[in-house]
Amino acid sequence: MAGRDGAAAAGLVLDGRGLRVAVLCSRFNADITARLLDGARRALARHAVGPGDVEVTWVPGVFELPLAARAWAQTGRVDAVVCLGAVIRGETSHYDLVAEGAARGIMRAQLDTGVPVAFGVLTTEDVAQAEARSESEGGHNVGDEAVGTAIEMARLVASLARP
Repeated sequence: MAGRDGAAAAGLVLDGRGLRVAVLCSRFNADITARLLDGARRALARHAVGPGDVEVTWVPGVFELPLAARAWAQTGRVDAVVCLGAVIRGETSHYDLVAEGAARGIMRAQLDTGVPVAFGVLTTEDVAQAEARSESEGGHNVGDEAVGTAIEMARLVASLARP
């Protein structure tokens, strides 16, 4: 992802003015995903995406993100979608199935619709790793990075669509 640090390192200035963004957030592991959403909101404000141009939608879990992303992208009402969630490894193979399914589905949603869908889903071994990737302002927050990716890709796609 070309998030805040990657964009800055590449000399990119991310301008979200006029972009409409849907932010989808998983309720499963809500203590972590709420932190990701906070990071996403900070990044949206920092990159001048207007509050009226942001739609936040909650879904039950990470596995539901792809369908919600595709549905939002197909509305024609958004320029980008940001998917936020947290899959934390447990004692069974469920982790692998959910993480892989979500990643493939989110990728498919953007390829099928042509609308950028940013992957802000944590896949960690434990809660401590998830917390480290969803820190508050000034720390590492994948929600923040996913917004940067969404803005960059929305601008790229729009520039390629122009005659």
